[in-house]
Amino acid sequence: MAKQFKPETLCVQAGWSPKKGEPRVLPIYQSTTFKYDTSEQMARLFDLEDSGYFYTRLQNPTNDAVAAKIAALEGGVGAMLTSSGQAANFYAVFNICQAGDHFVCSSAIYGGTFNLFNVTMKKLGIDVTFVNPDDPEEEIAKAFRPNTKALFGETISNPALEVLDIEKFARIAHSHGVPLIVDNTFPTPINCRPFEWGADIVVHSTTKYMDGHATSVGGAIVDSGNFDWDAHAEKFPGLCTPDESYHGLTYTKAFGKMAYITKATAQLMRDLGSIQSPMNAFLLNLGLETLHLRMPQHCKNAKKVAEYLQKNDKVAWVNYCGLPGNKYYELAQKYMPNGSCGVISFGLKGGREVAIRFMDHLKLAAIVTHVADARTCVLHPASHTHRQLTDEQLIEAGVRPDLIRFSVGIENAEDIIADIEQALNA
Repeated sequence: MAKQFKPETLCVQAGWSPKKGEPRVLPIYQSTTFKYDTSEQMARLFDLEDSGYFYTRLQNPTNDAVAAKIAALEGGVGAMLTSSGQAANFYAVFNICQAGDHFVCSSAIYGGTFNLFNVTMKKLGIDVTFVNPDDPEEEIAKAFRPNTKALFGETISNPALEVLDIEKFARIAHSHGVPLIVDNTFPTPINCRPFEWGADIVVHSTTKYMDGHATSVGGAIVDSGNFDWDAHAEKFPGLCTPDESYHGLTYTKAFGKMAYITKATAQLMRDLGSIQSPMNAFLLNLGLETLHLRMPQHCKNAKKVAEYLQKNDKVAWVNYCGLPGNKYYELAQKYMPNGSCGVISFGLKGGREVAIRFMDHLKLAAIVTHVADARTCVLHPASHTHRQLTDEQLIEAGVRPDLIRFSVGIENAEDIIADIEQALNA
């Protein structure tokens, strides 16, 4: 289906193709387990010799249909749903890294991901080096070591809204024989498809625009099928040497282009179990059906709000890559010519205290720990999501202490602007 249809059609149609007499709408397979007629049939599933369902922790028909839709949208060979975006980030890296390994990561990433990589994964013996994504290639290349296994970045960073030069990062990763993993949560595949620019693995927090209605936490990993693991077999023993927990099966030999995503499902999900519930996958699918309608509206509204803020004399600075003159405007035009996302960051004259007072006076925009859904919402990262970071770490992560993250919804833009105006005047 991915080959002949455009993204709008894939949003609505991909993943679920009912046969005669089957439900037209993707059903919720709310079952932990699946029946077989013979012991041999079940044994073949456990040996990965047949594909099918036996236990929802590994695979579920509802989840697989939604994963297939996301894979089609990104142009990948396969995908896996996870219980959250954090789980997707962890699995994406852990699938190819083990204790004693190292990876390189853009410093402009979401605070939760920064903490996962910088604190928790170090406890597992996996080291990380953060690099300034805007540095020249030769500077970023200095961070690589013989035991480096991946390069990671966010298409548009949350909440600093820095745009990643995907082609540059892909060149650096591939020249060191490692894959580029890109978190594409903010633009979604409607506005950017990182595989087309050289990325190898894409991750999503599906909680954001994909779900779109703040109903269900979830994540996804998508495999492009393009990275040649066997060409760098010594770096990736988990994929290129026999897995004793599956009777000595070697993923690259058994599954070819699907090696990475099959290992993530059959091994990591089997052992760690951060599965997305079928009910959440069903809700995510409803969101995906309108993703192509919502994203242009988010972008249109955000541009109007950003232009209003830019002209307001109470505003110290505005960061939105859709504004001409923005540091990332040219990169955004290259990778996301149809729009980026609906998230804006800005600071008010008077700094942190004024920012907090402004937020407390908003009526339509809600203060929530969320971002990127149908409703306009607002957050002060230094007080909320990033409060575990010092001011120095905040600045290193591209988050100024006075930064307000404003997620523009799909309401009427004039109503959103009027709300901002009354809060600024108050």
